[in-house]
Amino acid sequence: MELHTIEKLVEKYFSGETSVAEEKQLKDYFSSSDVAPHLEQYRAVFGYFRQAKQEQFTKTVPLHPRKHSYVVWITVAASVAVLLGTFYIMNHKPEQPQDLGTFDNPELAFEETQKALNMVSENVNEGVKSINYVNEYNQTTKTIFK
Repeated sequence: MELHTIEKLVEKYFSGETSVAEEKQLKDYFSSSDVAPHLEQYRAVFGYFRQAKQEQFTKTVPLHPRKHSYVVWITVAASVAVLLGTFYIMNHKPEQPQDLGTFDNPELAFEETQKALNMVSENVNEGVKSINYVNEYNQTTKTIFK
C-alpha cells in the first residue's frame, strides 16, 4: 500500500470519517510487519481491535430478576398520596376573604398608613447601615490585599 494513502486514512479515521472498508485497510496495514516508523504508534490501536475480536465472555449471566418489593410499596404510597392530595384540593372550599383593614374614616386610614410607612422606613435604614459596614470591609480588604 502506498504510505501517503495510509496517512490520509489514519487522518480520516481519527476524525471519524472512514468507511468500514477503509478501516479494514488500516487494520490489515497495521497487522503487517512493514509499518512505517512514524506510524508505529498506531499499531497498538489497530492491534487491540484484532485482539478484542478474539476475546470471549465466559461467565454465566443470572437470569433471575431481583424482586424489590419496597419499590412497589413506595410506588403505591406515592400514588395514594397524589390521589389524596388531589381529592383534598378538589373538595376544599376557599375561605371567604376577610376584612383586611378597610377604614371608613380617611384620617384614621392616613394615620395607619403613616405608621406602616414609618416602620418600613426604619427597616430600610437599618439595611442601609449594614451595607455601609460591608462597603467599609471591602475597602479595607482591597487595601490589605493589593
